[in-house]
Amino acid sequence: MALRFLAPVAAALLIASASAVAAFAQEQSGSPGAPSASASSGQGKANEINLPPLPADHTVRQSAHIGNANIDYDATVGTLPVRDARGKTIAEIVYTSYVMHGGSPDRPVTFAFNGGPGASSVYLNFGAIGPKRLQFGAQGDSPSDPPVLRDNPNSWLDMTDLVFIDPVGTGFSRSLEDENATKRDFYSTEADIQYLSRIVYDWLIRNGRMRAPKYVIGESYGGYRAPRIALQLQTQLGVGVSGLVMVSPYLDPAAVGDGTALSPLPWMIDLPSMAAARLEREHRLSAETMAPIEQYTRTQFVTDLLAGRSDPAARQRLVDHVTELTGLDRNLVDRMDGRVDSTTFLREVHRDTREIGSAYDSNVTAFDPFPGSARRRGGDPILNALIAPTTSAMVDFITRTVGWQTDARYNALSYAVNEAWQRGTPNDSPVSDLRQAIANDPRMGVFIAHGFNDLSCPYFGSRLIVDQMPAFGAENRVRLSVYPGGHMFYSRPDSGAAFKRDVGALYRR
Repeated sequence: MALRFLAPVAAALLIASASAVAAFAQEQSGSPGAPSASASSGQGKANEINLPPLPADHTVRQSAHIGNANIDYDATVGTLPVRDARGKTIAEIVYTSYVMHGGSPDRPVTFAFNGGPGASSVYLNFGAIGPKRLQFGAQGDSPSDPPVLRDNPNSWLDMTDLVFIDPVGTGFSRSLEDENATKRDFYSTEADIQYLSRIVYDWLIRNGRMRAPKYVIGESYGGYRAPRIALQLQTQLGVGVSGLVMVSPYLDPAAVGDGTALSPLPWMIDLPSMAAARLEREHRLSAETMAPIEQYTRTQFVTDLLAGRSDPAARQRLVDHVTELTGLDRNLVDRMDGRVDSTTFLREVHRDTREIGSAYDSNVTAFDPFPGSARRRGGDPILNALIAPTTSAMVDFITRTVGWQTDARYNALSYAVNEAWQRGTPNDSPVSDLRQAIANDPRMGVFIAHGFNDLSCPYFGSRLIVDQMPAFGAENRVRLSVYPGGHMFYSRPDSGAAFKRDVGALYRR
């Protein structure tokens, strides 16, 4: 899972407070070195900070029952340095890897990134594809749930080795520079891609895996990272990527608006996920029931929306259809001219029970702490419930199970990083890099996965993007699948199993 980059809902829920910014130095606690990455030229001792060293890399043998077999593997917690142009280490990146014991150097290896920016890789690790699983992100999950790891039947370890990478400021990864230099060298769209791509390269070199088929998976803002990292590896570092997997990806920043722009895209992208939430509550959600809703959203919804005040009949059709699809009160939809933003939807759809829905799965709810307030004041039900168990589980795994002992702070989700991020330009889109990476390599495949109920990174945005892409010479070079659930649809066992089955075709190419 991940903080959604610059999303309207996420901005309201996730922007750090002033105290979080003041805690920046405390957030920077993290990991040691080996040959590594890139960044700007050094600025001398004025930018340095002194931190106690982190442990040497450590590996333990583990096993898990995955699919129909028991798999023995080596779990490693290690570090890779980021170096500036003068060769000085300016950051330390901590990773967690799972490598099948006795496997071949030619075995596929997958590099995993979550998003935020400010999220560690624990969510893909313990939620989706790692060999051990922690339950989180579903209705009824609680911050006080015991952080117990169990074998993950939907792990990908039976088809690929796995490397989970925590960017600077997340997990135990840390900058060794002062605040201003850290922002410059790590907390921006371009610097982020450059140093993380180099970390992938350095891990391959250190572990002798350059001959292995290489895959990249990214969730949310990690889905923004994945195609850009693939292109950087291809064209700048000389590393081919066999396949990309994007989970609930943030693919088009320009399509996300605040409701005041002329473009109908923000309203188009959200509406099908609102409708899916209602269908799921009525036990009617399927690809078949969603198909006419998607068709309406592409056609009459757009023309009625753009007609505006010039066509009263179009406005009434719009209000009627949006009311029917969302299940909201018609008077409310009428007052909003049929333009229902996700924040309003998440509160109003559960108003009768005095609950609020999550942007990451609108059918996951929590009690509204301020039901009488004119505006929503509570946090997100999923975010508030997952930080404690994921942090506790990861710290216990790293320090006790693997034996990588440190008293540094682990950041599963850093609000300070999210607020410090330099967010690029509105037309900054990874879709261009995705197109180029696919065009460069006729053997590379792409798989995009979403949950129907996600209002953080709605699936319909990816649907529209994929439908506008070239065929690239072969059918299904870019595949999109949508599953029951939300941003972390994999938290539902059936959706996680279907996701693994579908993505298996990419690894068998």
